[in-house]
Amino acid sequence: MRKPRGNKRSEHTRSKTPKHGFRRSKTKPSGNTSGKQESMPKRAGDPGLIRLNKYVANSGVCSRREADTFIAAGNVTVNGVPITEMGFKVKPGDTVRFDGRLLNPEKKEYILLNKPKNFITTTSDEKGRRTVMELISKASKARLVPVGRLDRNTTGLLLFTNDGDLAKKLTHPRHMVRKIYHVELNKNLSSEDLHAIKKGLQLEDGPISVDDISYIKNTPKREVGVKIHSGRNRIVRRIFEHLGYDVVKLDRVVFAGLTKKDLPRGHWRPLTTQEVINLQMIK
Repeated sequence: MRKPRGNKRSEHTRSKTPKHGFRRSKTKPSGNTSGKQESMPKRAGDPGLIRLNKYVANSGVCSRREADTFIAAGNVTVNGVPITEMGFKVKPGDTVRFDGRLLNPEKKEYILLNKPKNFITTTSDEKGRRTVMELISKASKARLVPVGRLDRNTTGLLLFTNDGDLAKKLTHPRHMVRKIYHVELNKNLSSEDLHAIKKGLQLEDGPISVDDISYIKNTPKREVGVKIHSGRNRIVRRIFEHLGYDVVKLDRVVFAGLTKKDLPRGHWRPLTTQEVINLQMIK
């Protein structure tokens, strides 16, 4: 491996701040301070290699072009050794760090499914029941997991991702992520009960209130729309059951600003770049 060319390049490189708050160090990289880079094995013929700048970019730190700048500045180490060589490749099992933080090279992916009935929301089922993972089996080679859950007979929007931070944010009550459901009941919902739901109910596990509820225009009064941010188990069904109604159909039509537009039942699609940005901006 060639010797590093010192900090000459970094002194003439404009300071940049990559995504997720990482900052390039203004001091010399830690670790080997002798001025010589430790020897790394030649890897030209090794299988499964990936360029270091792509590895860093796939980890969500920055773009590939920005990664070149940070590599040249000595911000990236492979197995504890600072790497400044352009074009250096890493292999499976290598430990890559950016400013000391361990990187995960798996590219973040986001898949939106319009879930049909009779599929359970889990990654596997010991009883052999059909799961939502069957429906997105061809969507990605990444290990995706569902964000939240829909029960077996509930249809509608379900998001899958390998972005653990985003999944945690979308399911945490503090962020109050909005969901809209189309509810069909076994009988007309009385105006008294509609106002009772809007005012708030006391269920067995505590009080519950919805963000909004209304009859759906040009349909019988047994069909209503419910906007809610609570993620409690079977909460929409339990609200109506508490008042003596059976939920015949339950369909989630909006989730965190995502809609079912042009997404037929049982089909999936990747999120657009703008949709991902919108989700990441949720506070």
